[in-house]
Amino acid sequence: MSNGKLSGTVLIACNCDWGCPCNFNARPTTGFCEGGWVWAFSSGSHAGVSVDGLAVSLFAKWPGAIHEGNGQAVATFDEKADSAQRSLLTRIVGGELGGPWGLFSKTYSLAEPRPASYQLDFKEHFTKLRIGDSVHLEMQPMQNPVSGAETHPEIVLPEGLV
Repeated sequence: MSNGKLSGTVLIACNCDWGCPCNFNARPTTGFCEGGWVWAFSSGSHAGVSVDGLAVSLFAKWPGAIHEGNGQAVATFDEKADSAQRSLLTRIVGGELGGPWGLFSKTYSLAEPRPASYQLDFKEHFTKLRIGDSVHLEMQPMQNPVSGAETHPEIVLPEGLV
């Protein structure tokens, strides 16, 4: 994304086993993919439009692996966004500004993004999210099945995703 920089937190949840096979261009655990991504921007702007403190989300379903395409997606943006910010957030999830969304957006058809209220509660590795009346998500660390210890995996994809 030229002319700008975004910083924040992304929450990702899907219907697959831990690690998400799509991250490695593999088949989804259940044969299809249903996933949600929420980007909560702590700071950032593009072409003079700030997204500080705003959020945008995308929820999609693909009939197979993400990289095979044919997904259907819906997006919401923070209802606190003004018209310039709404336009920017819509362009971001629509892939118009490049970055990971530029590639990712080629795999789904996006319905018109809609405003929604966002309630985010970040407590280290325990996160709660509510988007209007339609999304409620609680995240916590994975538990090691042998020791019971919290596990905090990370996936680094230096060549990109999908």
